[in-house]
Amino acid sequence: MTLTDILVPTYVQMLGALSAWLGKVDEAGPGDEAQAIMTARLAPDMFPLSTQIRFACVQAQEGLFRLRQEAFPPSVAVLLEEGRHADMQPGTIADARARIAETIAIVEASATDAPVLDPATPIAHSLPQGMIFDLTAEQYVRDWTLPQFYFHVMTAYAILRAQGVDLGKADYVAHMFPYLRPGTLPTQ
Repeated sequence: MTLTDILVPTYVQMLGALSAWLGKVDEAGPGDEAQAIMTARLAPDMFPLSTQIRFACVQAQEGLFRLRQEAFPPSVAVLLEEGRHADMQPGTIADARARIAETIAIVEASATDAPVLDPATPIAHSLPQGMIFDLTAEQYVRDWTLPQFYFHVMTAYAILRAQGVDLGKADYVAHMFPYLRPGTLPTQ
């Protein structure tokens, strides 16, 4: 099993779930009220939903391309710029779902010819503030890219729940239902 074998299905599953959650917003009431949710935040000092979605997409793309030791695709810069200015242009739910679909396509395409990477491969991860983290590929996956990705996905989930979107644990783990042993689903 390679690091990419772990990341690709995780990114695809959770980005698909995120898109489905946004679909519930559209189902509940398309229009201005539904679109206003894109500016909702958990706390005043946190990014809005629209940025959380974009940054989840960034984390998925950056993670794979950094592990491939390749330059980021232009979509990463676009998503970062949009996310940083989401207060002025939050976009629509349709825009967010399109960004998610684009990211899923990029993630799936990157897996088709993914190189085998030694988990001990050094990864230098720099942040815009000038900090640089020296990690192995394994540490990068375990300690940075997956936690950062899940942070933005879970923050988006929490914002949606706080805004009254009908979501539950089954929406979060929808990818698990194909593994459910027949006859073990509780009846209520």
